[in-house]
Amino acid sequence: MEADPKDAISDIIDKKIGEVRTDNFDITFGEIVSLHKNKELVIQPEYQRLFRWSYEQRSRLIESVLLELPIPQIFLMETGNGVLELIDGLQRVSTVIQFIEPQELGEGALTLEGCDLVKELNNLKYENLPLVMQLKIKRSKVRAVIIKRQSKSFLKYEMFKRLNTGGAKLQPQEIRNCSARMLGNEGTEFYSFLKRMSENHDFMTCIETLSTSDKEQKGDEELVLRFFALKNAGAAFKQNVTDWLDSYMEGILVDPAESKMEKYTFNMEEEEEAFNRTFGYIASVMGSGAFVKYRDGKPVGGLAPAYYESVTMGVYHSFEHIVNKPSEQIRETIISVLQTQEFKANTGPSSNTRAKFNQRIELVKTALLAI
Repeated sequence: MEADPKDAISDIIDKKIGEVRTDNFDITFGEIVSLHKNKELVIQPEYQRLFRWSYEQRSRLIESVLLELPIPQIFLMETGNGVLELIDGLQRVSTVIQFIEPQELGEGALTLEGCDLVKELNNLKYENLPLVMQLKIKRSKVRAVIIKRQSKSFLKYEMFKRLNTGGAKLQPQEIRNCSARMLGNEGTEFYSFLKRMSENHDFMTCIETLSTSDKEQKGDEELVLRFFALKNAGAAFKQNVTDWLDSYMEGILVDPAESKMEKYTFNMEEEEEAFNRTFGYIASVMGSGAFVKYRDGKPVGGLAPAYYESVTMGVYHSFEHIVNKPSEQIRETIISVLQTQEFKANTGPSSNTRAKFNQRIELVKTALLAI
């Protein structure tokens, strides 16, 4: 008798369910504070943007706890030694810890402000509350979902991505950095590598025009990843930069048997050498004007991603040809290309097609090889 396709799908789902193990329970805020104090609960700052809630938002959370309003659940990951790492809910948990035990976070005591349902709470600290209210906060519960250490690393990784993409709480590179940790030591090492490259002096000089807000959201680390994706997986670019960078990083870190995606080799020593060589040269020739637009030979505006792609790859692919040429000639050639109508036609709105992506890189590369 022929097997029912529906049964096959059910078997696949059942198998996947068995690969991720979770536990759910209610935990009091007092227990959370105690776990953090005893280093049994770790808050990794890179999991989410550091304390971007305003004082009003933090105060209203405390107000909500006192009024017994629903608090969204938090997600924790169990590490190999049983310690819990917070992967979703940083702002909620940090707010309560800062209110009850501010010294645990190295923060000043939280003074409530902006409470609009119980305005009498404004200007009060934890120590100013009646004991009954202090105990109420400590004994209030929040639902916790724990991803057990026996779960498959790829599914932990996917779970984190899905938790943090729907609400757009984190920027793409923040999600990548955090997601990489879900994949064990290899992922942690890769994230550390990206971070170290982003602190390279020559690289920092070249991206000086990147906005402060982009840097706060790990835009510098995304540019590092973008360089390696351009160098090693440019042919895989289709149209969406975020999906392309996600796929490239996953192709480095995820077991193809689990993800069914293309596998990329990544030798950190060799990649670091290529990175240092490329940005060392660009910094010496272009300085902080490396990746901006030009008007009448003068730099204008902030860092433009399309210009970053074109200049880095143009230099990387022509390096042996240009390395001993006069720096001023190289600089003038790059600036000249960036101001041409042909180059501009391959940047700007609707420029993230594969054809325009390839063409703008080729224009810089060809001009440098022609020197």
